Amino acid sequence: QVQLVESGGGLVQAGGSLRLSCAASGSTVSLNAMGWYRQAPGKQRELVATITSGGSITYADSVKGRFTISRDNAKNTVYLQMNSLKPEDTAVYYCNYYRIFPGSMNYWGQGTQVTVTS
Repeated sequence: QVQLVESGGGLVQAGGSLRLSCAASGSTVSLNAMGWYRQAPGKQRELVATITSGGSITYADSVKGRFTISRDNAKNTVYLQMNSLKPEDTAVYYCNYYRIFPGSMNYWGQGTQVTVTS
């Protein structure tokens, strides 16, 4: 099992910034991907950004140029720097840990609320 502990959500005005952190512990492996997904009320959970242990990054089009994902492999921690926040970024943000090998497995954090006011 992998445990994920998220921090950094909150309330911010449009145009502001927040930084999310997620630390993984337990049965972590070296070949993995970590990232963030979000779910707004009445909507499906969607990808925000992911980064593999090798450093490959994927962003949703809606956050490109505003959000930056990074990780510290030694600490098994992933970060999401969110700048120029918009009201439509309001959602519960979930940390994800995807074990690539051996055997694929997904793990989720409990979620952290991000609210952007106009």
